Amino acid sequence: MRRESNKIKIGDIFIGGNAPITIQSMTNTDTRNAEKTIKQIQELEKVGCEIIRVAVPDMEAAMAIKEIKKGINIPLIADIHFDYKLALESIKNGVEGLRINPGNIGSELKIKEVVAAAKQYAVPIRIGVNTGSLEKDILEKYVVPTPEALVESALRHVSILEKYGFYDVVISVKSSNVQDNIKSYRLLAAKTKYPLHLGVTEAGTIFSGTVKSSIGIGALLCEGIGDTIRVSLTDSPIEEVKVGKEILKSCGLRSFGIEIISCPTCGRTNIDLIGLAKKAEEILVNINKPIKVAIMGCAVNGPGEAREADLGIAGGFGEGLIFKKGKILRKVPEDKLLEELIKEIEEL
Repeated sequence: MRRESNKIKIGDIFIGGNAPITIQSMTNTDTRNAEKTIKQIQELEKVGCEIIRVAVPDMEAAMAIKEIKKGINIPLIADIHFDYKLALESIKNGVEGLRINPGNIGSELKIKEVVAAAKQYAVPIRIGVNTGSLEKDILEKYVVPTPEALVESALRHVSILEKYGFYDVVISVKSSNVQDNIKSYRLLAAKTKYPLHLGVTEAGTIFSGTVKSSIGIGALLCEGIGDTIRVSLTDSPIEEVKVGKEILKSCGLRSFGIEIISCPTCGRTNIDLIGLAKKAEEILVNINKPIKVAIMGCAVNGPGEAREADLGIAGGFGEGLIFKKGKILRKVPEDKLLEELIKEIEEL
């Protein structure tokens, strides 16, 4: 059962409550270059990104937001550190969300100004705490950045916003250690009803980062914890979105087109199953049908093992079977397997 959380609105998308779990990413372009940033966001939109964040390191970047907003369709979040004026300018120029830690943007007067602007423009705020952003006194208290330290820091920042009557809040408590990451979110989930943004910070390259993110995010999602996710990879943001979609699909929480299942190959395999599966993945990714397709290497066991698939193929020696819900439809030559499979998919 999914954890009960508040529902907030960012742009035309809801986060929390019974809203679908959304996929986020962050651009790696120079935000001051509006043209390049727009181009990357448009590419991310095409692969399924639903909320995008941009770094706002200076006033030039904050000013560029106005132009960026003209070229994109998904909600835009400004990532702000230390300078409250950047948050005010970003709000003025049309962002739908802020990612800040109120405690590090200055005096209470400055925080009040940001809160007032966020209220006026209905801009929610994400409190984003990770192991590298803990306050000095909290780090001294816990010695190392423990899950308890992350949660204490996050709730401290939230209390500052609540002091000024601001409650459109999302929280994240990210660690690069998967076990600490999971524990942090479990602790936080038990202490608040604010929606939670899941992620594993500094997860790594596409291979190791995908594994760590899948465990660190997926374990929580399977427990009903989490309302929006961002996979952090040292790679193209497009890969982050693709992995995020697969995590949600694998947890049974969202459906994004065709789901492919395939066997790992064995000594009974007599076709190029690996090549066939890769080619199928490349082609089928562009077909938006909520179905399950099996790519199996053995004509004897394939249909049976993949009985739950809507459609599938099972290889033999130079030929293969097309099957539907475990029932064999026909036998075709190996070089026609994928072509015939696509025909069946189009007819569904």
